[in-house]
Amino acid sequence: MSNLIITISREFGSGGRLAGEKLAKELGLQFYDKEIIRITAEKSGLSPEFIEDNEERVNSNFLFGITPSAYPDFNFVPQYDVPINEKTFIAQANVIKELAGQGGCVFVGRCADYILRDQEKLLRVFIRSEIMDRIRRITEEYGMKSEAAENRIAKNDKNRANYYRHYTGNDWGSMKNYDLIINTGFAGVDGAVEIIKAALRAKGYIE
Repeated sequence: MSNLIITISREFGSGGRLAGEKLAKELGLQFYDKEIIRITAEKSGLSPEFIEDNEERVNSNFLFGITPSAYPDFNFVPQYDVPINEKTFIAQANVIKELAGQGGCVFVGRCADYILRDQEKLLRVFIRSEIMDRIRRITEEYGMKSEAAENRIAKNDKNRANYYRHYTGNDWGSMKNYDLIINTGFAGVDGAVEIIKAALRAKGYIE
């Protein structure tokens, strides 16, 4: 499993991050979510707070900006000024590619499924759930009221969809972009982990 890569894209409140963390622990893989922010900050000179604040967002005024999806290997240095959001994404993309080259790991979000699409042993997973299940999870985890949780879901999902489309040219959550789509409202987080492991066994990636 030294070169096995699993990417987890997820709807907000679906439990996708938790499923990815549990999966990585059970398979003995590195798990990368917020850690990517720290590594990107160290390599780019941008502050961790700035990177986190700009994650999964795109500037509405990027009309003349570079679209990194036009550079599939992401290994380039812009020769003229580009929006800071673009530079942040490129820096994170290069970190993700570097980490993937160091051994088996699980990535959560950040368009990793697209960035690493040419990896030989790659499983791209999208985790979703019904709205009421997501509201329940968020109210329990963050102590939000139901209305606030629903608004947060709508905002985060919209940001993720816009971010994904801008940097990949594809539709976030579309079946054609993933190898496996799991509903945690049906399977639960533990069930999602077992489904992913079953898929990996079917491909011969794990025993």
